[in-house]
Amino acid sequence: MILLYETEDAQRNSGFIRELQKFGDFELVLWDDWSESGLERLADKLVDSLVLFRTRRPKAARFLEDRGIYLVNRAEVNRIANDKWQAFQLFLMLGVPAVPTFREALDFPYVAKTVDGHGGAEVAFVPSDAEVPHFKSDIIYQPVVEHVADVRVYVIGDEVVGAVRRSSDSDFKANYSLGGSAEKFTVTAAQRKDVLRIARALNSDYIGIDFLLLPDGRHLFNEIEDPVGARSFYKTHDENIAELLVNHLAELKKLKPFRKKDL
Repeated sequence: MILLYETEDAQRNSGFIRELQKFGDFELVLWDDWSESGLERLADKLVDSLVLFRTRRPKAARFLEDRGIYLVNRAEVNRIANDKWQAFQLFLMLGVPAVPTFREALDFPYVAKTVDGHGGAEVAFVPSDAEVPHFKSDIIYQPVVEHVADVRVYVIGDEVVGAVRRSSDSDFKANYSLGGSAEKFTVTAAQRKDVLRIARALNSDYIGIDFLLLPDGRHLFNEIEDPVGARSFYKTHDENIAELLVNHLAELKKLKPFRKKDL
């Protein structure tokens, strides 16, 4: 199997890479040339391999998949998870509760986000006209929703393998990577049902699904993460998510459609 990262992301996620290589036979491929010629060379390198695609490059994922490369997650997951507007459209289509999201600015105060931001980056609380952010990417707008915490649910294949409740006393963004606190969370039956509805619709293999936990116990879905980080999972769970993922990949490898058949 091949583990594909951009160089900078691989340095930041070296611990997770070591865990994956502890449990699975991975060749680590670092790649930073996303030009068409670079993608052609990458496709040649990846041919006949199962590839754990750990980069936010929807167009590259589609290019590789169109050339018969078996990606985990598949290109459509990468496209939707890395476009918050597309993720919101999926939530609407599935009929799961979601944070109201718009393409035009709302009355103050509101929350502005770039469609392709991640990890809490390019998200701003906007209380007045004087503090409107100037992002380069397309922006979505959401009302300020009162909530007690942000929950990330980790899903491998068709199974919820864990969830983390994230909160912050100093910032409306509760991302663990930004200094928020994290604790293990047990999803309710209703939350699990909605989470799996999203994962099954995507036909995903390893994603994070985020929702806001409201004061009355209801939930509103907010984002999908691919590739998803696992730092908060390791802090709060005894299970090793790298081992769980490698076990899932082993089953995929037995069945993957692009595997060479024995003569």
